[in-house]
Amino acid sequence: MLPSQLAAVWQARDSSEEAPRAAFTGLARQAELPWEGLYDALYERTFQPAAWRLYLDALDALDVLRGLRERGVRIAVVSNVGWDLRPVFDALGLTPYIDANISWYEVGVHKPDPRIFRLACDRLGVNPAEALMVGDERQKDGGAEAVGCRHLPVEHLPVESRPEGLQAVLGMLA
Repeated sequence: MLPSQLAAVWQARDSSEEAPRAAFTGLARQAELPWEGLYDALYERTFQPAAWRLYLDALDALDVLRGLRERGVRIAVVSNVGWDLRPVFDALGLTPYIDANISWYEVGVHKPDPRIFRLACDRLGVNPAEALMVGDERQKDGGAEAVGCRHLPVEHLPVESRPEGLQAVLGMLA
C-alpha cells in the first residue's frame, strides 16, 4: 500500500523527467537501506536492460510479438516512462517487432490523453477502430478508448504471477 505522504508524488510521477525519480526513490526510502546512495542506485538500475524481464511462460512476450508480426499486425509502444525504452527493447530482442515508439517526453502528451493514442495509430497507419491497446494501467491505457481503440487491461502483477502472459492478445485476434 502506498504511504499517504507519497500519494501526490506518485500520482505526478509521469509529469516531468525529474518526477519519476522523486516517486520511486521516495517509495524506496520507506525501507531502511544501509547507505543513502543506494536509493538512487536502485532507481538508476531501472534504466539497465538487465533489470527488465520478458514473460517467461510457453507463450511469452517475444512469442506473442512474433505471432503478431506473422499475422501482419503493426505494433506501437506508447509510454509514459520518462526515459528512452529503446535500449531495453534492443537488448531484449524486441526491436524488430516494434514499428513505432511514442514516448510522452518526446511528444509532450501523456496517457490517458487521447492525442497520444491517435498519434500511435497515425504512425502505424491504422484506423483506431482496428487497434488494440494492451496495458497494465487501466485508467491511463484506457484513454485509448476515447479515440475508438479497443482496450485489453493486463493485471499489474509480477511476471511470475501472470502465467498466461500475453496470450489473450493473440486470442483476441483469432
